[in-house]
Amino acid sequence: MIRELLFGFLLIHSSLAKHLHVHPGNNKPTRRTRLQAITGPGPGPGKKWLTLHGREPLVIAQGGFPGLFPDSSGAGYAAAIAMGVIGTLKYCNLQLTKDNLGVCLPNVKLDNCTNAATRFPKHQRRYSVNGRDIDGWFPLDFTIDEIMKEIRLIQNIYSRASVFDFVYPLLQPDSVFGMEPKGHLWLNVQNDAFWSSHQLNVIRYIDESKQYFVADYISSPEIGFLQAMAASKTFDRIKTKLVFRFLTVVEVEPTYKETYGALLKKLAMIKTFASGIFVPKNYVWPIGKDGYLQPATTLVADAHREGLEVYVAGFASDTFSSYNYSYDPEVEYLQFIDNSQFSADGVVTEFPGSASNAIACLAQSPKPTKKVVDALIISHNGASIDYPGCTDLAYKKAINDGADIIDCNVQMTKDGVAFCLDSADLLGKTNAAMAFMDRSTSVPEIQPKNGVFTFDVTWTEIKSVKPLIQNPFQSGGLLRNPKSKNAGTFLKVPEFLELAKKNASTGILIGIQNAAYLASKKGLDILQSVNEALKNAKLNPKQQILIQSDDTSILEKFKNSNPTYQRVLLFSKPISDAPKPVTDNIKKYADAVNVVKKSIMPESKIYITNGATKIVEQMHAANISVYVSGFSTETLSMQLDFYSDPYIELVSFIAEGIDGVITDNPKTASAFLRSPCVDPNSKAAFVFQPIKPGDYLAQVEPTVLPPASTPIPPLRVTDVVDPPLPPVNAAARKEADSDKSGGGSESGQRRMAVDVVATMLLLIVVFFLMGC
Repeated sequence: MIRELLFGFLLIHSSLAKHLHVHPGNNKPTRRTRLQAITGPGPGPGKKWLTLHGREPLVIAQGGFPGLFPDSSGAGYAAAIAMGVIGTLKYCNLQLTKDNLGVCLPNVKLDNCTNAATRFPKHQRRYSVNGRDIDGWFPLDFTIDEIMKEIRLIQNIYSRASVFDFVYPLLQPDSVFGMEPKGHLWLNVQNDAFWSSHQLNVIRYIDESKQYFVADYISSPEIGFLQAMAASKTFDRIKTKLVFRFLTVVEVEPTYKETYGALLKKLAMIKTFASGIFVPKNYVWPIGKDGYLQPATTLVADAHREGLEVYVAGFASDTFSSYNYSYDPEVEYLQFIDNSQFSADGVVTEFPGSASNAIACLAQSPKPTKKVVDALIISHNGASIDYPGCTDLAYKKAINDGADIIDCNVQMTKDGVAFCLDSADLLGKTNAAMAFMDRSTSVPEIQPKNGVFTFDVTWTEIKSVKPLIQNPFQSGGLLRNPKSKNAGTFLKVPEFLELAKKNASTGILIGIQNAAYLASKKGLDILQSVNEALKNAKLNPKQQILIQSDDTSILEKFKNSNPTYQRVLLFSKPISDAPKPVTDNIKKYADAVNVVKKSIMPESKIYITNGATKIVEQMHAANISVYVSGFSTETLSMQLDFYSDPYIELVSFIAEGIDGVITDNPKTASAFLRSPCVDPNSKAAFVFQPIKPGDYLAQVEPTVLPPASTPIPPLRVTDVVDPPLPPVNAAARKEADSDKSGGGSESGQRRMAVDVVATMLLLIVVFFLMGC
């Protein structure tokens, strides 16, 4: 059965070679022919590590791949083997049954990781575990036959996918060990004292199981167990290493009755019975209360000095760690294994694919100037994951991080100044809510909700407010770089172009929307402002210039006046099908399209990809490039089958043949596209592995699936072609100028009144707090 699970999982990846080719009829070159040669060593051999013995850090797959599958499931272990580097260790947290046989489970209790409570409602018990009374269902109250026949695994972290619950049986260590021709197993014994108090014997179980498996590593937080294991006549130090596991610094080790924090000072004593230590991440890189890294401790160096290897635990790509990593999980691994001071000897992770990517593909990588795959990296509001979007700091970081194109969505102020901002609404992007509370209006032509719009305030007023970093996943608890939440300044379009001009290798994307409204209702000519700025900038002829709009009439204007610019038609909502009459019409106006990720890989209601569309094939057949927007590194920005890994997501979209990614985090996209692991023809032992859209959904029991979403209808020509732009309304412009020169006093008085009220309310709150 285990081998069937492994075979089934590997089938998901088996069509990779075919999948990386674009479809027949596509006149774009295939991805394979678009790969460019790079110089320098590839991943793997030749790297020098600061580990104890100079070897590559180990990847220890904690419970398999619990980021998607239930912890300790056969599918999870199979996923770890398929997506991990060679030699990935399968981590089994050992629990014992009534008949002194072992099973792999994340917890000493069954009820939070299996369906034992519903299958055996009368088996609830209370036991003392490490001095604490715990209620629940425990393996020691069941025989191995009862567990294997009646109990199934469920996801033990409720924020993760539950679609694979009740499918997989529990596994014994020998089954996990036997999933590979040469088994690799890490056995963790968390509660030996508990088992011993109930006349169960872990050492006897391990000894009697030698004909079925031999663990490469055995870890435990109990010194007494490890000393007894080391003293056992049947223990083989050559085949198995013993590792002492540290719990939190305040918890007490049951043998010596000292805190684990105190035992940190006794590494020489630990070396007498163990070859390594197993520690939480904050033992190595502490994180302050503000969420930022503090200086590294000397633990790794101290342990290496005593001859102890150091294994670091607590890695999970779907949980927040530190703002320093910008939510890129691979960057966090590199912090522990690829810095100039030290390298951990291994990482214990719930996402072994990400750890493998970091070690094999990104650590100690040569930094070639050329990308391995010829796809554009286009920023979204600059490096907006690190700084407020569309500010000088966001754009400068995007350039430094390797963006090919930096973007400026042009907005117009009341006094006709063109500047860069994601949308015409200042709310959410600045602290304008208080400053311009009285300017909030409804403009249905722009958006359905009220807003404070740039065309209702002057440039001087906009400069008086602070930028605000956008947090698109704040509802999920994911904030972006709070220390810089108001950093940077907004740029006028000429200032943006001047910044790009200083970096001749960086192109620009100018986004234009709402031109018809601005011309007819506000008397503002956004096209003229953009054209004048571009003309005056005198950019390097080699710099790429992209003009983007959701309005074909705007793109047509630039086609006639500036044919060298690449025109990009924006589709801000998902599209599913573009028949030839539609693509023929798109080609009349645009050279490329910008579509959201769901247009390439639709999303099911359980947040797993639901196959792939033919949008890329259809656009390429009309010689239209495809850029895809919506990329970021927060786990909530990705569908579940990408394993919360931006590199797996990127390689999966590149495998579909897209021509560029539009991302909040250009640094991650740049590291990915410049890694030799992106080349499927590489002879290296490990490369980035894409998922095949829809394959995971096919593994889900149909009975647990919600009703399918209503299909998105195919695009029609009328969905694409827009009417001509209206002329600029001179009367509206004159009225705005009049308001600017003197007619705006009533508005100013209203704002002053609001400011007074707000100030009074603030003072009341302050006095109230002082009184408390």
